[in-house]
Amino acid sequence: MKTTCEGCSRDLQPDGEAYICSFECTFCNDCAYRQHSICPHCGGELVRRPRRGISVASVASKEESDTEVHFANRTGLIWAASFGVWTFVSLAATATIYQLYRPGNSGLHLGTIAGMEFSQILTYAPLTPFVFAFALRYPLRRENWGRRSLLHLAAGIAFTLAHLFLRGLTPYGYWDAVHRQWSSAIWDSYTHAFRSPWLVFRSMFLASVVDDISGTYVPIILIAHAMSYYRRFRERQLRAAQLEGQLAKAHLQTLKSQLQPHFLFNTMHSISALMLTDVQAADRMMSRLSDLLRMSLESAGTQITTLNRELEFVHCYLDIEKVRFEERMHVIFEIAPETLDAQVPHLLLQPLVDNAVKHGISKVPGGGEIRITVNAQNGELQLKVADNGPGLKSLSTFPANGFGLRITRERLESLYGRNHSLEVVSPPDGGLTICVRIPLTVPHETRAAQISAAASD
Repeated sequence: MKTTCEGCSRDLQPDGEAYICSFECTFCNDCAYRQHSICPHCGGELVRRPRRGISVASVASKEESDTEVHFANRTGLIWAASFGVWTFVSLAATATIYQLYRPGNSGLHLGTIAGMEFSQILTYAPLTPFVFAFALRYPLRRENWGRRSLLHLAAGIAFTLAHLFLRGLTPYGYWDAVHRQWSSAIWDSYTHAFRSPWLVFRSMFLASVVDDISGTYVPIILIAHAMSYYRRFRERQLRAAQLEGQLAKAHLQTLKSQLQPHFLFNTMHSISALMLTDVQAADRMMSRLSDLLRMSLESAGTQITTLNRELEFVHCYLDIEKVRFEERMHVIFEIAPETLDAQVPHLLLQPLVDNAVKHGISKVPGGGEIRITVNAQNGELQLKVADNGPGLKSLSTFPANGFGLRITRERLESLYGRNHSLEVVSPPDGGLTICVRIPLTVPHETRAAQISAAASD
């Protein structure tokens, strides 16, 4: 792993932010921004380099911090959910108890039952958000479950005391065993005197501590942990998808960067073949090559382009080959107008045309013909490059693993998966045809214009 930026020579920390291309050219964040995320050396896309040297504990700590921030931004929602849930539970408990005691004519009125249940249950509502936040701040993990269990036990006892205090402020917070009814924990309406705080809260604590911890505190902790784990799980899925996408882009850029020198070497070979026989023709080829390289650099970071732009690139390439073959090469374009805005991989047609020139036209002494056909059918874009060269006696002798076609197959596989095909057809009477089928994709603006034009017709 490189530790120095190749743009400004700044030192890069192993756990710092940096960007690399498929050939591991490494740049800092500022240089990558100035280069528009395109490597100035190889033209590849600059992607974020995975940070290293970070311990698992640090990663876990960062995830916990991110989770806290996430839920802290939803404080109002948590408070609303707490009061909403506990109010619903209080109403459900009131209805249940009322139906339970109603057949026996126990004399309990609906208002009394509601007071008891709301005093017991709704007082959990203002405490729940604090317990939720505490659970996120001190989660239970494999490496700390012992210490954190004791911490949460202490917090559970504190939760019980706080709940008892809130209950004590309500008119139905204390069970008076002498008069066998629920009453205030502070004021004794029979003696018209304040109750003994120590005796009252000791009795309430012993009667409630187990239920409050096991029946309320622990479920809140479990819900907080479940939501935290689910959120981190979703974030990791998103990060994995992003890394997979970046890896796919890097792979595609690598294939494309391998393909560009391939056609450049072939073109230079054609130029060198004319240098000793026709210097002026070689000079014209060099001029067209400069135009071709300019177009290539303009699309350095592009994987997908329009068919119209791809045809411009092929025209430029064919102009170079026409200088070499002169009247021996005739090219026919049969392009459906509605496909010009279709999206295709950049440098898709050039290797196919190069193959037709190399294995078709160059093998015929009197010259030959290349026919490029593009049309749309059944939601697919169909591209054909055919030549009338000598063809093949058997497809098994065709160099299907040639560099250009192999890279083209890999690019199509990476871009479209199984939603594509590349077939080689050699008729018995000679010639060779390469057929490519990919999904037909047209920009929304173009599609809308086509629909509007069809409707007006």
